[in-house]
Amino acid sequence: MNPISKAALWMTGAIASFSAMAVAGRELSVTHDTFEIMFYRSLVGICVVALILTLSRQWHQVSTNKLGLHGIRNTLHFVGQNLWFFAVTAIPLAQVFALEFTQPIWVILLSPLLLRERLTSVRVLSALIGFAGVLIVARPGAVPLGAGVMAAAASAIFFALTNISTKTLTRFASIGCIMFWLTVMQAVLGLTAAGFDGQIALPTIKTAPFLILVGLAGLLAHYCITNALAIAPTTVVVPFDFARLPTIAIVGMILYHEPLDHWTLLGAAVICAGIFLNVHSENRNTLATVSRDTQRR
Repeated sequence: MNPISKAALWMTGAIASFSAMAVAGRELSVTHDTFEIMFYRSLVGICVVALILTLSRQWHQVSTNKLGLHGIRNTLHFVGQNLWFFAVTAIPLAQVFALEFTQPIWVILLSPLLLRERLTSVRVLSALIGFAGVLIVARPGAVPLGAGVMAAAASAIFFALTNISTKTLTRFASIGCIMFWLTVMQAVLGLTAAGFDGQIALPTIKTAPFLILVGLAGLLAHYCITNALAIAPTTVVVPFDFARLPTIAIVGMILYHEPLDHWTLLGAAVICAGIFLNVHSENRNTLATVSRDTQRR
């Protein structure tokens, strides 16, 4: 099997995982609030990460170095994930995924401020195209700007901040260490937030499978994307990720009778065009740099 086919297979797994997590989150919302979902999801994550670290004998990679940065990253992700789980219960799933696609646009805009990366004209154009897509999806003024839309849009910002802090963390910590503190810290955050009102709904025979699915799907999705990026160029992987939108739109239509909103699909296409423009430009610049370095040698 060639690298492109392998990448496609990994991305199929990622798309299935993200879709499963969205459906499970909506099913769980009847019994559990978002804090409880995050708490139980993190417990599943702790078991999986601990098992992997044990089998691979990598526990020595887990350290308390940069624990404060771990805390900031995981708090940002915790907020973003709670907003995302709320959004999947409040608006059509396709709309949630469309607004989530703005995450790379926010990374483009925030990286110069937080990572001191250069803001090029192509990046600015990509961001403008992306925001045009957001306006098409949200259509402020034409339809009420509800809490679900705002939560989905805000979750993308927090996910972008999470990715930026993760990029900083990778200079000091291994993936195993990052995932360990992710699951442990978010379990503590989830337990604290869920128990704030003195009531935490326990898993039932009906919700337990969905809670396990949420925990496994979240880890598997990122594992699949990482493997896809390791064997194929970003310009190949990113377009596959865009297939999440029509997939979840069909899932929403079949399971929840959600209409296929052409404005959401159009806006998502515009957002994806902006992202692809930036990815294509970055890859072209990288190839040009490599070519120049080769010629100098």
